[in-house]
Amino acid sequence: MTRDARYDILFEPVTIGPVTAKNRFYQVPHCCGMGFNWPQTHAKMREVKAEGGWAVVCTEECMIHPTSDYSPEPQARLWDAYDVKCLALMNDAVHRHGALAGVELAHNGVGTQNLWTRMKPLGPSNRAGVIGVPTQTRAMDKADIREMRRWHRNAALRAKEADTDIVYVYAGHDSTVLMHFMQARRNHRTDEYGGSLENRVRLTREILEDTKEAVGDRCGIAIRLAVDELLGDDGITSDGEGREIVEMLAELPDLWDVNVADWANDSVTSRFGEEGIQESHIAFVKSVTTKPVVGVGWFTSPDTMVSQIKRGVVDMIGAARPSIADPFLPKKIEEGRVEEIRECIGCNICVSGQHTSTPMRCTQNPTMGDEWSRGWHPETIAAKGSDDGILVVGAGPAGLEAARALGQRGYRVALAEATTELGGRVTWESSLPGLSAWARVRDWRVGRIQDMANVEVYRDSHLTPENVLEFGFEHVLVATGAAWRKDGVGITNAATIPGADGDNVFTPEDVAAGTGITGPVIVFDDDNFYMGGVVAEKLRNDGHDVTLVTTGTCASAWTENTLEQHRIQERLLECGVEIVVSHNLKAIGDGDVDGACVYSERVRALKARSVVMVTSRQPNDSLYRVLADDNDKLEAAGIKSVQAIGDCAVPSIIAVAVHDGHRAAREMDSPPADPDLPFRREYIALADAV
Repeated sequence: MTRDARYDILFEPVTIGPVTAKNRFYQVPHCCGMGFNWPQTHAKMREVKAEGGWAVVCTEECMIHPTSDYSPEPQARLWDAYDVKCLALMNDAVHRHGALAGVELAHNGVGTQNLWTRMKPLGPSNRAGVIGVPTQTRAMDKADIREMRRWHRNAALRAKEADTDIVYVYAGHDSTVLMHFMQARRNHRTDEYGGSLENRVRLTREILEDTKEAVGDRCGIAIRLAVDELLGDDGITSDGEGREIVEMLAELPDLWDVNVADWANDSVTSRFGEEGIQESHIAFVKSVTTKPVVGVGWFTSPDTMVSQIKRGVVDMIGAARPSIADPFLPKKIEEGRVEEIRECIGCNICVSGQHTSTPMRCTQNPTMGDEWSRGWHPETIAAKGSDDGILVVGAGPAGLEAARALGQRGYRVALAEATTELGGRVTWESSLPGLSAWARVRDWRVGRIQDMANVEVYRDSHLTPENVLEFGFEHVLVATGAAWRKDGVGITNAATIPGADGDNVFTPEDVAAGTGITGPVIVFDDDNFYMGGVVAEKLRNDGHDVTLVTTGTCASAWTENTLEQHRIQERLLECGVEIVVSHNLKAIGDGDVDGACVYSERVRALKARSVVMVTSRQPNDSLYRVLADDNDKLEAAGIKSVQAIGDCAVPSIIAVAVHDGHRAAREMDSPPADPDLPFRREYIALADAV
């Protein structure tokens, strides 16, 4: 295939100070849950992106000194020679594919935790921290400021030693000391580093100049700046101080990486944002600097990318989440394979890795985080290990991914779906408010399967155990999913809630199907992820009076990890959903329910003609159990293996189901050498005993 000429502009080189990017695709700094804990995992993950055509591949935030320790969250570090080796590992991997390697030097000021180093947090003024840790920052004196400049310079020199191509001065989001100095609401100083905007920008200017003097002969110097905090007059704005800051520093860096603050706005989920959402805030930057500009905007469409460049919004297409969902996005555009792009769904499950201090995962890309530990590649997979045929029962996320990956390996695959529509839970969930982009999980896999002559799809095929035994294939993967429970059993309740067997009790599937629910409605959320809030929003949009009762301390509490809890709660309140937090359901009656405080057990009556249970899910595993429990029949039918995958094995999030389907396909005829440890671990080299 050849590249569409419309996209030629995306593959023009861009000069960044003393270095040149081979095209306009720029993987901006993004957290990954790997950092200093898993340097080999981190290096391989970034290398795959360079292989996929990204011209610039950057680290996450890289702490310049122990006074900015983000433990337990695993960021990068450049404190000493060991950290130089870790960064060099990534840089060398990125350079192998002709890409530039960037490092985002950072000191997080009032966003610092220092839980491990126990050093005193520093900031422009004496202020409380911003991340919920019960500590404060000490106002930096002149000696501290000199030290800060020295720490940053030393980190830049270490970055150069590690053969880094682009070194950042980080003033983005709401978590960096340079941003805190620039914010009038956090900088209460009366010396030359406080007061006027020029004074508040002084430290950023000095560190830019220091960095350029130290490593600018070899490295491009980038600044990342949040030009708008979306706080109106209470913060920096793109038509106010954000613009003035860019004008003050316009020609000093070699590249401007511009965004909005804070992280939840910069990486807004698809439920609350759309492609190119930051354009109105960053579009002014190119008019006040001659240096190249990179910006992000959940870019997945090459047409949108070209439009941004031709209209003078940016010079380089910045991406974090789209580069995670498809590390080969640039190469697919370059090679004329646009239809093969695995588009990001904007769910932010990748972000949750950072918040849970674990290597990130991706709903669309099951290889993400397993490039080193399992040796998985997002585009290549080993050829089949036999001529066996594989029957996949169920075309939800696990079944679709298993069939797709097995087909890619060259196996004969039959995919049987009991209903007319493919996609399983993805299909009905994507019909709920704000989740339409999630249909990409289904659509990308269906599109790839349609191109495979060795994969046959059977719709409206509800298979019995006898059907499976007669099918004539050697392996069976059962991906029949799971269903939400009506009985209320979940995290809080180990037994059925009295009254849950009534005709007025429903599940999220019922809500999506439009089953006859009448108001007022109680949505009982003991799951605390996205489903309870989405169901409540839909029911309210349908005109019902809705009360969300949750065992959590807020609506959809776990979505703190995906940066959207505050938006979910705000939307529910705005559309008129009443929220009752920290309450369990004790009993369901005809017209009301008994709710009980999870702390005091104090009972309150709530009116409800209908109750929707969002508690836990029950695997649809009867087919699997019948087959797996009769080895004699399996042997007689020539079936070598039967395996439950995805929600049929263990109900979880969609990302886990996709990963499980992919794993089953990878391990078909190629099981791990050590089934007790089916992946590589990173070991810390122990120093000599003292």
